[in-house]
Amino acid sequence: MYRLLSAQRATAVQHVLRLPMPSNASCCCNCKVAATTQPHLTQYQQYYQLLYPQMPATTSTIALRTQSTTTTQADALAQSKKKRLRKPRYAKYVELLEVTEMTASERKSRVKRLKSKKLSEFIQKTQQQILEKRAREEKRGIRKGKTGNEETAQRQPAEYQKIDFDMLDSTLLEAGLYDDRPLIFLGKEVYTKQIINNPEEVHTILKSYRNYRDIIEGMENERQESVESQLDNYDLSTPKLATETELLDPFEAIEPYIDVRESERTAKPATNAVTAKCKKRFKSKVHVNEEQERLAKQRALHINLSTYLNVCVSANMLSRALSTIIAYRSRAKKSSVHSSIGLITIDLYNILLHGYASKGGYERCQELCKLIEEDELQFNEQSYAAIFECLGRVESDAQNVKTIAEYIEQAEAQGYSLNQVMDRAKFVSDQRDIALDAIRRVREDFTPVYQPPQLGYDNVLLNHLNKMQPDEVQGAIMQSKRGYSKEQLEQLAREQLQVELDGYITIKSIEKNKQFANAEFCRGKLQELEEHWRKQISAAIVRDLNTLRAQVRFKPHGYMNYYTYLKVLDASHYTDILIKELYKLGEGSETFSPTVGQLYKELGQKVQQCYQIELKKHNGTLEKIGEIYSAYCEQWHTGDSNDNTRQMWQRLVHEQRDSGPSMDLPEVPWPNNVLSGVGRFLYNILMRDIKIDAHVMRQPKKNSKTVTPVKLLPAFYTLFRNQGRLVKEEVKPHPVLSRLLRSSRQQTLTFDSNLVPMLCPPQPWSTPHNGGYLLNKSELIRLPHQAIQQWERIRAANPQQLYPALDSLNQLASVPWRVNTQLLDVIIEVFQKGGDAKLDVPQPPSSLPPLPAPPAAAELEGVSPAERAKHFRDKLGHRRKQAEMYSLWCDAHYRLSLAQHYRDKVFWLPHNMDFRGRVYPVPPHLNHLGSDLARSMLIFDQAQPLGVDGFSWLKLHCINLTGLKKRDSVRERLLYAQEIMPDILDSADKPLTGRMWWAKSDEPWQTLACCMEIAKVARSPDPEAYMSRFPIHQDGSCNGLQHYAALGRDEAGARSVNLAPAAIPGDVYSAVATLVERTRKADAKSGLHVAQALEGFVRRKVIKQTVMTTVYGVTRYGARLQIARQLKDIDEFPKDWVWPASTYLTSKTFESLREMFTSTREIQDWFTECARLIAGICAQNVEWVTPLGLPVVQPYNRQEIKHTAVRTGLNVSSANMPMDLFERPNILKQKNAFPPNFIHSLDSSHMMLTSLHCERQGITFVSVHDCFWTHACSVPDLNRACRQQFVALHSQPILEQLSEFMAHTYSFRHNDFTNDGSVEDLSKRQLNRTLKQLPQKGDFDLRNVLDSVYFFS
Repeated sequence: MYRLLSAQRATAVQHVLRLPMPSNASCCCNCKVAATTQPHLTQYQQYYQLLYPQMPATTSTIALRTQSTTTTQADALAQSKKKRLRKPRYAKYVELLEVTEMTASERKSRVKRLKSKKLSEFIQKTQQQILEKRAREEKRGIRKGKTGNEETAQRQPAEYQKIDFDMLDSTLLEAGLYDDRPLIFLGKEVYTKQIINNPEEVHTILKSYRNYRDIIEGMENERQESVESQLDNYDLSTPKLATETELLDPFEAIEPYIDVRESERTAKPATNAVTAKCKKRFKSKVHVNEEQERLAKQRALHINLSTYLNVCVSANMLSRALSTIIAYRSRAKKSSVHSSIGLITIDLYNILLHGYASKGGYERCQELCKLIEEDELQFNEQSYAAIFECLGRVESDAQNVKTIAEYIEQAEAQGYSLNQVMDRAKFVSDQRDIALDAIRRVREDFTPVYQPPQLGYDNVLLNHLNKMQPDEVQGAIMQSKRGYSKEQLEQLAREQLQVELDGYITIKSIEKNKQFANAEFCRGKLQELEEHWRKQISAAIVRDLNTLRAQVRFKPHGYMNYYTYLKVLDASHYTDILIKELYKLGEGSETFSPTVGQLYKELGQKVQQCYQIELKKHNGTLEKIGEIYSAYCEQWHTGDSNDNTRQMWQRLVHEQRDSGPSMDLPEVPWPNNVLSGVGRFLYNILMRDIKIDAHVMRQPKKNSKTVTPVKLLPAFYTLFRNQGRLVKEEVKPHPVLSRLLRSSRQQTLTFDSNLVPMLCPPQPWSTPHNGGYLLNKSELIRLPHQAIQQWERIRAANPQQLYPALDSLNQLASVPWRVNTQLLDVIIEVFQKGGDAKLDVPQPPSSLPPLPAPPAAAELEGVSPAERAKHFRDKLGHRRKQAEMYSLWCDAHYRLSLAQHYRDKVFWLPHNMDFRGRVYPVPPHLNHLGSDLARSMLIFDQAQPLGVDGFSWLKLHCINLTGLKKRDSVRERLLYAQEIMPDILDSADKPLTGRMWWAKSDEPWQTLACCMEIAKVARSPDPEAYMSRFPIHQDGSCNGLQHYAALGRDEAGARSVNLAPAAIPGDVYSAVATLVERTRKADAKSGLHVAQALEGFVRRKVIKQTVMTTVYGVTRYGARLQIARQLKDIDEFPKDWVWPASTYLTSKTFESLREMFTSTREIQDWFTECARLIAGICAQNVEWVTPLGLPVVQPYNRQEIKHTAVRTGLNVSSANMPMDLFERPNILKQKNAFPPNFIHSLDSSHMMLTSLHCERQGITFVSVHDCFWTHACSVPDLNRACRQQFVALHSQPILEQLSEFMAHTYSFRHNDFTNDGSVEDLSKRQLNRTLKQLPQKGDFDLRNVLDSVYFFS
């Protein structure tokens, strides 16, 4: 039995140390074994030197630390009466007392609660034995005064005769203090001799102690475990949350290492019971089990490794890349068998192989090949391409040729032909040419044969488009794209490339403000400051990068650090990024400012975007894009192809595959933790090095010799603001900087190049990774960063399966636009005069009337608490309204300024989609989606003659926009348009000074634009030949309910939403309002006050939004807010009844809908129940495949939000990145969102089908979800295609296919059942049963849709 004790306080040791014995004195006066003591001591000294070989033999004196500030024992006892000592947790840990050989060092450290169950049990047992032995000794009376103690001391070795054990303070065991060396007490003499004479036993004791100490120290190092990720035994940490000591050093926070915590310093696997590591209890709230958690951590580490290795190769840091992969490979192998599987893959080695191949480093490549062989990985096509490239860069000789031949034989033996290697591998720069040259050293006549891409569709709804139809005109597909010469398109492409290379555009603002008297002085000062800031930023970047480099040198090369990421760009790029961000922050809103975490990520994203552009410039992608796009312009110019834009681009890429870089290179995005870490580096410079003179705006007086003192202050500061339940740190500009920017009135706005329209046709989407902007990265699908499951499905899918969605995006993006300048001038005039709430032109926040002044301090005594509370609520409401007004004003300001900038230019809008397949333009500010004002400003660039019926469609469109004749037939609407033609012409001629008939419309600005177009046509000599650019809309009649009615073949529902032919349009909103009004009248007769208050106010507009969004999953709470908003807008309605009335109408509206659409409700309930069971029982996200082949996965998962300490001001995301592939689903969101999301995927499929068929016929087609736009002359063709594709879509067994897919994906097999009647077993059976229980269908004939005039109208 041995005990491990530690001593930390010098004062405590002083009480137990005795004076040394004289050298000539006898050893032990009372000891009966004095004659044998010397040999025994000699043996012990040898043993002690074995313990500490680096220390000299002990002397007879002990050196004590002088000038100790530690209180004496007497003082400590006195203070203990005043200060309450914390009760030790005996059950969790034992404190160690240790006295070193030469000195008693003093150091306090806190030992955290040990997590290991076995270790805890051992400690508890050990301490219990200590206490029991002490009790036995006291009971037996072994200690009988000083004499007895001396006898005991004399029996100890000479080294320990200095210690008085009785005077040991028991609190030392409870203080949690330990040092680096143990004092080992051995029991009986026989056992002592056995220990001393057995070195293995001594080593066992030492090993046990060191393991024990490492466990405690390892737990101390895990103090920030809530922020740092724990990747089992190999772990990737993101920037660690700074501790108080770290914050003292400003440079320490600059280098947030992404590293693996050294598992060797924590508990190592050992055979003895003391250090045996127990199994951790699974505590994750977001993962299903430990295996999923481990896989999530491994995936996060793999992603970080992949990006880091790519950046190392780009920054020419190959040695660091190699040491990194070796370090993680070693850690993965040490941890466990399962941990190494899937972490180090052949793809990671391929990155390094290409890096060394570019340098001709064949020796290094050979070393990597040995590592690949040791890891039992198989070469793939990319590996052989890298080897051939490396050998191609080596001088040709006999050995080189022999080695190439050996690798060719190895590849062919593995099943890879040379054609496959050259066809499937990805190349950049001259890699392809070098690899081909190496192969030809062995096989001179080798010419690679590249597999042509699959161009056609593989979908039952679109297979007929793979062949040219009999009635199809040659080149009709390019009809809506013609009109631009090759030279014109190439010039536009050069301008677009320059914008993307710059990364931003600066435009003139349309804001009209008074000129400040000191504007010129402020502009001069601002220019001087910017020059000074640039110098300061450049110097700070060099300084901090040098600091990072110095820190990196002291870290093992296996650590991944941000220094490598920051070395990929020059200091000038970082300076430009910070200067742009400085102006953006300085001109920000008073009511909104970005949080520190948002700023980290935003700065990191800008660095990544700049890096990707620079990478394309250096790896040959930019030049290759220019060559292919030039040929693409030739195709647009001739316009005689039957290929769509994707097929044209794929053919051109294939034709140029024999040389240069590959065009389908997937960009590797940096993980969020990397973006935040890189952004934090720049943030530190922004906050610490950007200064501004507090007196910068003081103008020197004439003939004054007084020099204004310089008072430099930080240009930015942070504040803490409540955001819901959280308090977040936000960045604000110094008031002096804000005033300087406001006074200088730059009159310009700056936008990132990926936020504005394109000046040339976008690059077609040919793969999920390439499309949209020419150089800027465009995301195909708008997904949160944690949603990787849908990307996995897309990668696994056949490329042909995605062609319908990609081609639809390409068709929409190929439509050229221009600004309606005549209308734009009117809107800008209204905007510059302060806006107009009734016309939906946002007003500036300054127009909001101020709140009445609060009561003075002397008057507060007479103010009641209720009045104070009301004043406080009014104040909050005023601030909220001010913030809302500023947001809307900024949106209109950006939109109108961009429209003014593009007023005389043609432009294109690249498109992408959300996870359900709904499409959106990528530029957020200037597009045809959004409000009435946004839609009104854009028209087609290409004009088409109106034709015979074009003028009628134009007038009908105008009446539809007003909303005045929704229940009338087409004929009656046209007659009404003829009656009010004077008002239409007056609106066009005098929009702001006339009768302003257009302002009473539901969509006033679109109505005014249509009035202007009608006036031009009416005054033209030949209306049929008039070349019109104006888009005509065909809008679905409550499109969500249309899809539900078609799914369930619901006869009554179909008629109410115009799926069946009718003389006049059916209006489902009016029908629901009629049912609600009937119920209200009955309740009012019964004396219900809220029903009586609603008399005359149950209008179509009040319940329209609720009816429309019911099929999209609106809750009762959301519906109540919608109805309340409408009631508030009715001036006559009593405001005191808004909330009771909205509650009442919500209930009645839902009841009426259930009564009208029985089949719809049954289908919706089936969707909800399926999703609830899938998410709850299977613990998986709901997924399906749209009729056009797009895989959809709902990205709603549990997110464990970890709050960092507010005092640190850091919002650093963990490397354990959230990923829906491994997390528990959010059951509530999954079940509530599935019905609307599935319907959205159907309406997007219908839109895409219509888009592709219109393109094939040469019809211009644009969509705003379920509202389709085209030229007036082609409206009949659009209507025909729209109805045909709706019938074709719903003629497919959609519900049956969905049920089959879900049953195949989620159903349990027979061996999954326990047959014990448990809840789990019954739930599994319920899931299997529910997935196959399809709702019953009606007998509505879908072919009636083909003859329905008002289906889309």
